[in-house]
Amino acid sequence: MFTPKQGYSQSFVQMMEYADGQMAIGDYYDAQRWYEKAMEIDSNSVEVLWKYAEALRLHKNYEKAEYYYAKVYAKEGSKIYKRSIFWLATMQKNNGKYREALESWKQTKKVYKRDLDSYEFEKARQEIKSCLWARKAVRDTSDHLLYALELPVNTENTELAPVLRDGKFYFTSMRADSVGSNELVNPHLAEVKKEEDIEYSIQIYEADREDTVFSNVSLFKSVQEKGFNSANGSFSPDGKRFYFSRCRDYSCKIYVGKVEGDKLVEIDSLGEIINEYGKVSTMPHSTMVGDREVLFFCSTMPHNYGGLDIWYSFVSNGNQYSLPKSLGSTINSLDNEVSPFYDPKSKRLYFSSSWHKGFGGQDIFYSEVGEENGELTFGEPVNLGIPFNSAQNDTYLIVDPESGRYYFSSNRIGVKSTKNPTCCNDIFSAHIPIKPPPNRFETLADLNKKLPVVLYFHNDRPNPRTKDTTTSLNYMTTYQRYQRMQDEYKKEYSKGLKGDKAEDAKLDIEDFFVQYVEQGVKDLEEFTRLLIVELEKGYDIEITIKGFASPLAETDYNVKLTKRRISSLKNYLLEYEGGRFEPYMEKFAPNGGRLTFNSIPYGEYTAADKIISDNPNDQQNSVYSRKAGLERKIEIQSVSFVYSDSSYAKMKFESQQHDFGYVSSGEVLEKEFKFTNTGEEDLEIGRITTDCSCVHASASKNIIKAGESAKIKVTYDTAGKTGLQITHIKIESNVSGGFKEISVSAHLK
Repeated sequence: MFTPKQGYSQSFVQMMEYADGQMAIGDYYDAQRWYEKAMEIDSNSVEVLWKYAEALRLHKNYEKAEYYYAKVYAKEGSKIYKRSIFWLATMQKNNGKYREALESWKQTKKVYKRDLDSYEFEKARQEIKSCLWARKAVRDTSDHLLYALELPVNTENTELAPVLRDGKFYFTSMRADSVGSNELVNPHLAEVKKEEDIEYSIQIYEADREDTVFSNVSLFKSVQEKGFNSANGSFSPDGKRFYFSRCRDYSCKIYVGKVEGDKLVEIDSLGEIINEYGKVSTMPHSTMVGDREVLFFCSTMPHNYGGLDIWYSFVSNGNQYSLPKSLGSTINSLDNEVSPFYDPKSKRLYFSSSWHKGFGGQDIFYSEVGEENGELTFGEPVNLGIPFNSAQNDTYLIVDPESGRYYFSSNRIGVKSTKNPTCCNDIFSAHIPIKPPPNRFETLADLNKKLPVVLYFHNDRPNPRTKDTTTSLNYMTTYQRYQRMQDEYKKEYSKGLKGDKAEDAKLDIEDFFVQYVEQGVKDLEEFTRLLIVELEKGYDIEITIKGFASPLAETDYNVKLTKRRISSLKNYLLEYEGGRFEPYMEKFAPNGGRLTFNSIPYGEYTAADKIISDNPNDQQNSVYSRKAGLERKIEIQSVSFVYSDSSYAKMKFESQQHDFGYVSSGEVLEKEFKFTNTGEEDLEIGRITTDCSCVHASASKNIIKAGESAKIKVTYDTAGKTGLQITHIKIESNVSGGFKEISVSAHLK
């Protein structure tokens, strides 16, 4: 039998056998070391690369695991190790690489396209949406300050599951440096071994607490039982009972003991109503919801959605438990939902999940809790955001009812760990510091964080075959019609293709609608919600919107089409919540707030991909292709304040964009842009620059009195230019922001 003491003289096979054995008992750290020795002998073995990646992942070394899963996938795709792309995508997201993860999840969908009901396919579909959400949400941060608890609470090993009670701080600690196989049934409990074969177990600890200072850490000996892990403590609302989990191997049950002073007595497991035979029950949380005592817990009992689900039971007389009820599909998913905590003050249930839209690993969410017909109801999960959540695992959030501070566990970058940067959990605290409310410049920055908002359209919509520049349609109407055409797009785009190519084409269309069309509406809804808040503060706001079209029609027609598309967005705002934006858009809001638009309809110009078909007889590529769909859009690109401050002049153009259309290369084109100083101060024109030496621009005068008008003359020498050309002209002046911008475009032949 091979042992570590025999060292390098042993064969590759023996090293692999020993490493496999360490994996089987959950000692992933030791397994890594022996897979590394095996790789020194054969670094090209896909088997050892795969097993090493697995050991790294299970030991939560996400960065190295990503590297080795990528090597496996690069060597053999998904032929033998089919899940290599699945775990590569997972690790990329756990490392905060949302763009890379998005592409890998899309590839995962294609790998599992023959098994549409599989967990892997469903997970990939969900994670595509989650990565899109994370790419936007990562820019948002709350005002909470975050810090990790110091010694003696956090150590170089794992600390989690905080509990506050009567000047005491209870928490669970592994006090070891490996993560064991129990994590498969209970993500935060494990029994592990170190190299010396000394057994370690997870136990509950207690510490004295004075505000945010912790001292005198010691074992909470009352809950210990030889051969068991004990964790996840929770006091009953009256403080007379203490619930906790006990686990051994793959079996976990919930226990309760009577509190007598600083000890527990009469400890016993709950009955089979809670601890169903052969199933895992863990992570109890006892609380009051309204005037009823409730026990939330996690379990794999029947009728679950997948993994650990959250359940609840009403408690009466301190020892009678109603039949548990699942929180349902709103909360529970195909993945684990863990660490429930209810805050009676906010009436929110906090929990963690790796399924709902998050930043990576398990994120903390909350759900608004209500009551209906004697049962509890749970609202849609809301991600608690940054800094509570990270790309790693964030769990076990609780709220201190006295201070309002939050405590939770995380294995994010920065934890006290000697083995790898994300090996183990620490306990963190978060609070909002006392500071003045944000000024309008900060809220403007918050609005611009949500940009660009990009909205997509079906070909020649809205109002096809017309040269109108406005529409009566609301953007949401055009969006809903567009969504209903998804099957038509799949059919037309895959026409003439067979087998995998046809299926891949359909998946590409599905991803386009999820990644761009649906995401655009979600971004619009969030942006609109924030915009109305700022207008109701009385601010004068200008939005810049640019329009684009695919090159199927003539440029002049496309310019009018993009104006109709911009018009549909304005209609959406006018009709929003029964007309909340109307007084601001029509300039009669009592608080003086106004909403104006800087609309720039570029038509087909800006098409990034020159190979998009403009052949009306090739609708597969000119209408139904993903590339064509990406060009039919409008973008909300920026938000700015229109200042009433008299220290600023104002530069109001009749139009800020001009399209010369199709012209012969070599012509010299001219255009005058008329503008008016609508401010109270003199407008001073400074330097005028262009992004092409072929374009020259000058002002008819440099000082423009209040109320006066002037012109910017643009001369465009097209010699030597062909194809689509767009040039921007920047005019520096004493307006708010310091400059204005205009542009000219032409299609040269």
